[in-house]
Amino acid sequence: MAHRMAIPLTRNSFCRAVVSLSGIALFIAAEQVALGQAITISTKTLEGPIDRRYAQVEPTHVDLPKEEIDARGHQDILRVLTAEQGFAMRPLPRGKKGLTLVANGKLSPAGEGFMSMVSEQGLSVKPGDRVVLSNIRIDRDKLVFDINGGPEHKHEFMRHIQIGMGPNMTQPLAQDDSEAPTGSRITLTFNGRLPDVTPAQVKALLAPLISFDVKTPAQAYTDTLPPKLKEAILNHHVMVGMSTQMVLYALGQPESKSRELKDQTPFEEWIYGHPPQDVNFVRVNGNRVIRVEIARLGQPLEVFTQDEVAGLMTTDGKPVIAQVSTREHTIQLGDVHPDLDKQAPLAPPSLRKPGEKLPEDAQTPAQTGSRDGPMKPVMFPKDTTNDPAHVNQARPDKSQTAPADPTQPTPAKPGTTKPSTPDPAQQSAPPSPPNGSFLPTTF
Repeated sequence: MAHRMAIPLTRNSFCRAVVSLSGIALFIAAEQVALGQAITISTKTLEGPIDRRYAQVEPTHVDLPKEEIDARGHQDILRVLTAEQGFAMRPLPRGKKGLTLVANGKLSPAGEGFMSMVSEQGLSVKPGDRVVLSNIRIDRDKLVFDINGGPEHKHEFMRHIQIGMGPNMTQPLAQDDSEAPTGSRITLTFNGRLPDVTPAQVKALLAPLISFDVKTPAQAYTDTLPPKLKEAILNHHVMVGMSTQMVLYALGQPESKSRELKDQTPFEEWIYGHPPQDVNFVRVNGNRVIRVEIARLGQPLEVFTQDEVAGLMTTDGKPVIAQVSTREHTIQLGDVHPDLDKQAPLAPPSLRKPGEKLPEDAQTPAQTGSRDGPMKPVMFPKDTTNDPAHVNQARPDKSQTAPADPTQPTPAKPGTTKPSTPDPAQQSAPPSPPNGSFLPTTF
C-alpha cells in the first residue's frame, strides 16, 4: 500500500533527509526540487522467512512466589548477580531501550522489530559470546540488567559539567574516553509487582536470552543452533551454507588459505589436513561456505555444493535437502555388455516399485481371460543362422545341380537294378522339398 503526500520544498535546493515514522523509513533525495513536489511513501512490511535467531522465544515455566520482595531479597540479587558471567543465546542489540522480556512470557520486540533494532542500533553481542551483568537496577515491577557496560556512558550527566578557570581551562567532571558505549540492556518485567524471586529463579527466567551454565565456548555457541547443525559442528563436519564462525568452531583455523577468482567471483579456499589423512577444501565467499570438497585416500572426490543450512536457520518450515552430495567418478564410454555367464540379466523396464505385486499377479489365466496369464518378459529365440546343422538351401545353385527330367528314366548306378518306368499318376505330384522345410514353389 502506498500513500502520496505533498511536501513543499524550496526551489533550487538539495535535500537529503531520513525520516523514521513507526518503523517506516522515508528517504528523500532531491536536487533542484520544484515547489509542491509529490513523493511516494511505501508502507509495505517485510516479507519472507525470519531468521530463527530473531524469532519469538519459548516462554519459561518458573514457579514465582506470591510474596513481594523485601530489602533482603534486593541484597541477594545484587550480591549474587552483579558481575555474573554467562553466554548469549541470541544476538543482543545496542541502544538504551534494549529488549524487554516478560517473566514466563514473550520477548519484545521479536521478529521484524528485532531485526530492525539490530540494523538501526547495531549489534552488541553475537550468539555464544560471553557476557557480563555489569549493572542491575531494581524497580517496583522489573529488573533492568546492563550487559557488557550497558548502552550508556557512566556518569552520563556529569560528562556535561565542566569546572575550571578561564574559557579554555575547564574540564568535565567525568574523565572517560569519548568512545560510544557498545553494551546492551535487558529488562525483565513482572505482572504488577516484583515477587520475592531468588537469584537462581532470575537466571532461569533469563535463560532464553542468557545461559549461566558452565560451558566451553564451543558448547555455548552450538547451544544457540538447531540440533542438526550443532551435531555437525561437534562432529567436526562442515556443511555448505555455514558461516566462517561455524567453520572455525568445527575445524579450527585452516592450515593454509588461497585466494582465487572463478567466473568473476572471488573466493577463499581453506585447506585442512594432509595425505594420507582426509583433506578438506572449504570454499568461502564473503562469510558463507559455498563449496566443500573431501578427498579421502583411495576414494573418489566428494563434492558438496547445495546449501543445507538455509532451511535450518529460518522459521518458515522449509524442508532440508536430504541428499546434497555429488560424487565425481569416471564414466565408461560406449555400450556396456554384461557377461551373462557371470551376471544376471537386467530386469525389463517396469512402472512397478521394487518388490511391488499387483492383485492380477495372483489370478489364474481363466480369471484374467488370457491363455498365458500375467505378462512376462519377451524371450527371443536363439539365432541359428550360422549354425551348419540347420542351414538349408532354399534355392540350390542350378549350375552345379541340373534338374532331373521326369520323362526320362533315372539312370541306375553301377551294381544296382534298373528302376521301372514311373507311374503317370505319381508324376503329377510335385516333389517334396528337402527336410520338409519349404513349401513347393510354382514358377
